[in-house]
Amino acid sequence: MPSFAELVRDFVNTYDIEADADELSSPAELALWLRERGLAAPGDRATDDDLNTALLLREGLRAALRREPAELPELPELPLTVRVGERPELVPAGAGVRAGLARIAAATLDPSWERLKVCAEDGCQWAFIDASRNRSRSWCSMRICGNRTKTRAYRARKRGSRHLQGSNTDTV
Repeated sequence: MPSFAELVRDFVNTYDIEADADELSSPAELALWLRERGLAAPGDRATDDDLNTALLLREGLRAALRREPAELPELPELPLTVRVGERPELVPAGAGVRAGLARIAAATLDPSWERLKVCAEDGCQWAFIDASRNRSRSWCSMRICGNRTKTRAYRARKRGSRHLQGSNTDTV
């Protein structure tokens, strides 16, 4: 099973904004995705309501990873219980698709959450784990998204300086 951070990252990345491609486009695909990660049993089936809950959870997590205040839609109940051991933790109650989604929701309480971010490039918003020492990484890929952002800013500055130079007319 992947780490909590990897689980949340992979779940958020089931929708590729740039390509407009969704791995969770049907209840069957949701059940398969959860089974492949050990979050649902082979016989577990997802419903349309489960899919709707998963999509709300996914986009709520993406918004939370942007660290911007947002009004998130209310999620239907996910079966969670508190288990007390060395430290209290939320764990899924029961089994099935809803319990798998509950495990993803509970993963947000893991300390590795602080390392999760979404790409600052508006057209991307791919989730990634920031492994930099000072947690200052902004893009999923400096080579692609970082370069796009920096090139766009450079061009905007150049346009602005040309505009200012062209409007400099001295009257005598």
